[in-house]
Parts: sequence; structure tokens; C-alpha cells
Amino acid sequence: MSIAIVGMLDEREEVLKVIKQQIEKRGHKTLLIDIAVGNGAIVPTLKADVSSREVIGLAKGAKGSAAGREATVSRMAEGLTKKVIALHKSAELEGIIAVTGMTGALISLAAMKALPFGVPKLLITGSTAMPAHAEQFAEYLAVKDVTVMHAPVDTVGINELVRTLAVNGANAISGMVEASYVPAPGERPSAALTEFGSCERGAHFVRKMLEEKFEIVSFHSNGLGDQSAMELVRNGYFAALVDLVPAAYSEYLLGGNRPSGPDRLDIAADQPIPYVLCPGGFDMISCGPLERRDKGDALWVSRRLGERKLHVQDAMRVQARTSTEEMKEIATAVAERLNRYILKARVKVVIPLGGFSNLSAAGGELHDPAAELVFAESLKGRLDPEIEVIEVAEDINSPELGEAVAGALSRGWSAVHHGASLSHRNLQRSRK
Repeated sequence: MSIAIVGMLDEREEVLKVIKQQIEKRGHKTLLIDIAVGNGAIVPTLKADVSSREVIGLAKGAKGSAAGREATVSRMAEGLTKKVIALHKSAELEGIIAVTGMTGALISLAAMKALPFGVPKLLITGSTAMPAHAEQFAEYLAVKDVTVMHAPVDTVGINELVRTLAVNGANAISGMVEASYVPAPGERPSAALTEFGSCERGAHFVRKMLEEKFEIVSFHSNGLGDQSAMELVRNGYFAALVDLVPAAYSEYLLGGNRPSGPDRLDIAADQPIPYVLCPGGFDMISCGPLERRDKGDALWVSRRLGERKLHVQDAMRVQARTSTEEMKEIATAVAERLNRYILKARVKVVIPLGGFSNLSAAGGELHDPAAELVFAESLKGRLDPEIEVIEVAEDINSPELGEAVAGALSRGWSAVHHGASLSHRNLQRSRK
């Protein structure tokens, strides 16, 4: 097995050579993969084990494809992804390290994202710290266990600062490989749980109710955590999903700060697992910082947020109460998404009528029980009758909510496993 070293030889031959030597010094085999796109000034003397021509040749339709830098970079990313996946499947890859600029980071991260959770992945670059590209890099870094070593200096040429980065990076990936942990099959199946601060007591009760039967893995529902949950659920890591806080979907619908795209509620659509959804966070729109209110911000103006109940945690974090009209809009969209699920008996909805977070519970700054009732009635009126709806009089942070979720998950589990063959056939048919 080998540690893959990825970089552009025509730009970073010197640092790649140091990394290669240091990893081999520690007793590991290396596989040097060149991803040069032809912009570097170096004529390399170091020979790649996998040339850039070979990498790009693996991309679909590479021969005769459109020219241009963007097309070349896209094909290089596709080719590298195919190469490292093939190496991993054949048990030839035990870790991967890349040292790059902006272009190389995007190429390398595409491949790292495709590798399974737990495979050691290290990227040395200064590019991921650029605020202007944070959203683009988040598509990779938010969903996979990639370690980034920030390079405050450019890694072209060789000097003591670059050498330090190279040696430390080589030792880091070597150490990760040497002490890598391969998760063993647990006695309990794993269940994913989405949560955030305003619903953390509810998440605690859910965990306590389920921990004897399931190993619970929590995800922070801040938009980025939702993307990670979506990635891992869709890759089959979990036997069940409790979506306590799916608010990244309402944030997408209403324009808040924590969106994760239009397919957020499709998270378990193509997985034969029980899915319990609660409306955690649907009672608020994340709209900070507060200064947006005074600057004619489009969201604040269009939704007249300044006239609503607000929770100002600090200057950066501000939550506005969702209106009854918006709750109806959310409910309609949620029903439309859930109605697409195959084997609907595995889907359960638990609605805490006493409040969808601690902010809308009795005494909370966003308390509006009429809005929660509008959501419940709108959802029930549109959901397929095969999808069970359980209403709880208490708020989402109550023990009663935890008990209701546990019961719903148990019934969803029975639906999946009693109808397992039907579920599998229907899910396979829906993918075609």
C-alpha cells in the first residue's frame, strides 16, 4: 500500500520531492501523482508515478474534449477522483496528501471528497482561508474529514519555511496512516441525529431514549453540518435518521443564513432506513448580523423583519420569528418533499405544538403558538396519509418529545424491516 502525493510538478517539484523523501524515510511507499495543467515554469526532473496525461486521460470524454483551462481543470479533477477511488478499492491506497495553490486545491479536494470517511486526507495550501472562496471550499471541507494545513507562504520553490511545511505535512500524513483507526462494526446500529443549540435539550432526551438500541451520531444543523449529514446518510453510513432540526431547508426557502440547498429534505429518500422528522428551527429565520437591519438589506426589507419578534443573541447572531404565512409555506414544501418518499410507512413526523425551539416555547422571545398550529394543520392537510404524524402538546425540548420520537422511530424501523424486500425493490426502481 502507498501514500498518494498529489501536486503540480511543473510548479511545486521541490516541495513534492521533500514530502516524498520524508514519507519514504518513515518506511512508507509513495505514489506521486502529477496534476499539472501546463501553467508552471519548471521542467521537472522528478518523475511522477502517475503522469498528468494519464490522470486527465481517465476523465470521461477526455479525447477530443473542449479546450480551455476550466475544461482542463474539470477533467483533471474527474481523472484524479477516478484514480484514487480505483487505488482505494484495490487496497493500494492508505492515505493521500496534496500540496497546492487554488487550482490544485479544487482538483485534489474533489478526489478527497470521493474517498470514504476515515481514509487519512491532508491538504497543504493557503487557498482555503480566502473568504471570497469560503462557500466553494465548504462544498468539500464541510462534508468530509479532510485535514487542512494552512500555508501562510506560497509553496513554490524551496526555503526553510516551505521545507518546514513539507516535513511537518509528511510526518502528519505518515502518523495518520500509522495510527489510523478503522471503525469496527458496532453491536448497535448507527443513527444520525441533527440538532443545534436552541433544541439541544430535546436532542439530549432523544439520545437518552435511543442510546440502548442505537449508536447516535450528531450533526450540527448550521447549514454546513447538514451537508455533512446528507453526504454520510446517502453513502449508507446509518441505519436510521432522526431529523430533529431540518431548518436548513426553511432557511433555503426563506433566504436565511443557514441554507443547505433545495434537496435538504431528500436526505433519506434513496436509503431504506426509518426517517423521523421534527420541525426544529422552522420557527425562526437566521438573519444576522444586526447591522443588516439598518442598511436596507434585501432580506430584512422584503420580509419586513424589523417589524417582527427578534432574538438577538449577539450582534452577529439574530433570529427573526417566522410568520404564519411562512409556516404555511414551509409546511407545504415539506409535505411535497416527504410525499416523494418510497415506502412512506418508514417516514414519521413528530410535531411539538408547544414550540419548535427554546425561543418559541412558552416564555421565549419568539413564542407564537398560533404559528406552530398553522404549520401542523397545513402539513397534515397535504401529507400522504401513509406518513404518520404524531403531535406532542409540549415543546421540542421536553422529555415527551424524546419519547414520541423513540416510538415513531421504532414503528418506522418495523416498517422498513417487515417490508425490507419491497422497500429495496421500490428504492432501486426510483433511482432509475
